[in-house]
Amino acid sequence: MATAIMAKAASSWGALTTASPSTKALSSAHNLSPAMNFKTAPLSRSRGRRNSAVIASATDGASATRAAKLVNGRVQDGPDLSVEVNGLQLPNPFVIASGPPGTNYVVMKKAFDEGWGGVICKTLSLDSSKVVNVTPRYAKLRAPHSRDVIGWQNIELISDRPFEVMLAELKQLKAEYPDRVLIASIMEEFNKDAWEEIIGRCEEVGVDAFEINFSCPHGMPERRMGMAMGQDCELLHEVCGWINEASSIPVWAKMTPNITDITQPARVALEAGCEGVSAINTITSVMEVNLKTLRPEPCVEGYTTPGGYSSKAVRPIALAHVMKIARMEAERFPGQGKSLSGIGGVETGENAAEFILLGADTVQVCTGVMLHGYGLVKTLCGGLQAFMEQHGFTSISDFKGHSLQYFTTHTDLVRRQREAVEQRNAARRGLASDKEWTGDGFVQETETMVSN
Repeated sequence: MATAIMAKAASSWGALTTASPSTKALSSAHNLSPAMNFKTAPLSRSRGRRNSAVIASATDGASATRAAKLVNGRVQDGPDLSVEVNGLQLPNPFVIASGPPGTNYVVMKKAFDEGWGGVICKTLSLDSSKVVNVTPRYAKLRAPHSRDVIGWQNIELISDRPFEVMLAELKQLKAEYPDRVLIASIMEEFNKDAWEEIIGRCEEVGVDAFEINFSCPHGMPERRMGMAMGQDCELLHEVCGWINEASSIPVWAKMTPNITDITQPARVALEAGCEGVSAINTITSVMEVNLKTLRPEPCVEGYTTPGGYSSKAVRPIALAHVMKIARMEAERFPGQGKSLSGIGGVETGENAAEFILLGADTVQVCTGVMLHGYGLVKTLCGGLQAFMEQHGFTSISDFKGHSLQYFTTHTDLVRRQREAVEQRNAARRGLASDKEWTGDGFVQETETMVSN
């Protein structure tokens, strides 16, 4: 944590002054020119031997995924999965996202024991007495003719546990796992004193970083918290300013997808001193209306409220938002080490690879753990290593942001396709004059002038 604190103090904006090689490569990601500076690894499989087990994937019955052997979260062989983000050292890029999987000491300890690279606790506030959850509060969307869960809705609020109790548990976790990354997710109302208090008290127990919940889509916006702040850039800038003045450790702002342009609040948060952003939180949704009872789900005493949508079905939306933020960071904050944590429907190592290819430094998982358990991290690591070996990558930085170079405008797509068609047609038009005939290529030259 000391490295992260020094990095925070290095600038009034809290930005790192030195970028990793992969971050430097991303600095040209906004350029639509085909000549972009991205590292490309050879498409060859690593010859290194592995001892990792091969098991049936809990998330994809059609394939098998190996489970990596993890010791304190670090893989014991194969490609290196460790990452450094805003001065924080993570043994692998997989982080427990804020939510039920980080709701108390027992479950967070389980996450560290299973090997997660980092843990973000369920969002805390100073006065938990205002937080009252209901049951049922979840609903599932299943694939047609299948029990496979593709969508998940929740109407769950932030932590309803006393703040002092959560602080004691965070302190205990840091005492038992001093070298692991523990991040406090926090949320408060529009009150500078409250933000300063919650930051100071969390830092006292030794957390490594903050994630600010500007994105919870249900319940909390009724109190001008969560998504209500994340959708108001003027309010967001002021609150982020308070937070970064008070904090001596890295700060990530968690973005809401329930907005027209996610890059606007992300840019504002970074300009106000946040070291990074996380994206995305859940999408406002109504899971279904029960056609027998005519009541919406999840149904609480006959009623419901719109909730947050997650799981596999949101991944394409999350990828689009992550791509946009990564390009914005590269254009607006080149070389400043601003980070990006990708969230949304990750259940396999291959899913995670997509987020990293689009610029994510870390990948968070919440619903996946609720569906498959904390041991999922082993197959996430194994699957990511398998992808890396397929392409000859030896570290995360080898391919972080690589696929950003292939995004462009629709106008440019039309131009590229027109030029490609013209080149193919020119190749089929054959010889311009009789002097171009050759003996060795006679048959092929004839074929270039055949019309059917």
